[in-house]
Amino acid sequence: MATVTPTRSRLHPSNPNSSSFFKAHLSSIYYRKTHLGFQPNVPRKWVNLSVGGGVRIGRTQHPVEINKRQRGCVVRCTAEGIERGLLVGGRGEEGRFEMPERFKVVALMACVMCLCNADRVVMSVAIVPLAAKHGWNSSFLGIVQSSFLWGYIFSSVIGGALVDRYGGKRVIAWGVALWSLATLLTPWAANHSTASLLAVRAFFGFAEGVALPSMNTLLSRWFPSHERATAVGLSMGGFHLGNVVGLVITPLAMSSIGIAGPFILFSSLGLLWLTTWTSRVTNDPQESHSISKSELRLIQAGKSDSPVNKGKLPPLRLLFSKMPTWAIIFANVTNNWGYFVLLSWMPVYFKTVYNVNLKQAAWFSAVPWGTMAISGYFAGAASDFLIKRGYSLTLVRKIMQSIGFIGPGMALLCLNYAKTPVAAAMLITVALSLSAFSQAGFLLNMQVRSKFIAKTF
Repeated sequence: MATVTPTRSRLHPSNPNSSSFFKAHLSSIYYRKTHLGFQPNVPRKWVNLSVGGGVRIGRTQHPVEINKRQRGCVVRCTAEGIERGLLVGGRGEEGRFEMPERFKVVALMACVMCLCNADRVVMSVAIVPLAAKHGWNSSFLGIVQSSFLWGYIFSSVIGGALVDRYGGKRVIAWGVALWSLATLLTPWAANHSTASLLAVRAFFGFAEGVALPSMNTLLSRWFPSHERATAVGLSMGGFHLGNVVGLVITPLAMSSIGIAGPFILFSSLGLLWLTTWTSRVTNDPQESHSISKSELRLIQAGKSDSPVNKGKLPPLRLLFSKMPTWAIIFANVTNNWGYFVLLSWMPVYFKTVYNVNLKQAAWFSAVPWGTMAISGYFAGAASDFLIKRGYSLTLVRKIMQSIGFIGPGMALLCLNYAKTPVAAAMLITVALSLSAFSQAGFLLNMQVRSKFIAKTF
């Protein structure tokens, strides 16, 4: 009987005369970088596959260390035909946390807006012991509080024109430097003479008048239109939070350091903020060296505005001939009237009407501003949500502005019947919380003059 000796196939791995069925030749490897968000640089390896004997069957690709890839969400821009990854934060190649540049801009803007209002509120609290020290009557208190607005009125126009010409970064930097200096000089001026106090307060208002036009212009350049209301809500949330910070810290600083304590503290914080702002922020995202290409595409694709014409200001006759301009002016006057009355007189109101001490008056005044900071963010998010759902921009702005005017008006009418400081604080809280919806109304409606936002402001 013949024996059959089994032969090993050349393709069998145990055959010493054959090679493996698949040989991965790594001689022709190259790397392709895919940008998911902010340059994660995820390499992918292309490998030639061949059968033993040199027969080539094709190519495949394998991800390299895919567990290190950052998470991201793909945003499809149908109109532009762009597909890009949008990261909300993650770890870069070297393990460091990375954040979109526009988020850094709005974070710094929220900080300076918080400082802006905190510097204003210091005088609203400090004026009570200053009046007792110098024997000021109620009429003179009103003059001191209004002197801030003497300079503020002029800088809103002049500062807006400067922002349109030179950009918001430089203008607000100079504004912070000057109002920090004025804050530092305020207690000295109060002890020197009433004329010097009024001059310093007017100069302080002139320097602070550039803050809101600068904010509006910078955010319009750094954020796509569908994120702009949220960005403004965050910045204005910091603005209103400054009232809380000023009202809480000022009595504590005065009790431990003296009347000059809070003025020195907040002026120092302004100069500290400047060191970060000047090195990290640019007027336009195109000028930034830190922004990724994907984020820049996202910002540019989400802009419906025409490019800003630097150096060319619109004629005032053209602006004043348009009904939207007058609507914005009327809304701004109405909003600021109620806002500055509450900002300047709320601590005095609680102390004189309800006979509470200065610290209690500051706390009763702080709660409404704190809730306004939170409601402003939700108003902006709700506005962006409605726009994304397909509602017209005009309708959304009208809804937000109606809430921002009708709601506070009803709450302040009821304030006449408040019998306790707690009830008064609750009604003022409702008024200011609903007033924050104006941020998604007239404040953003300045996009109708988007080429010259700051001058319109």
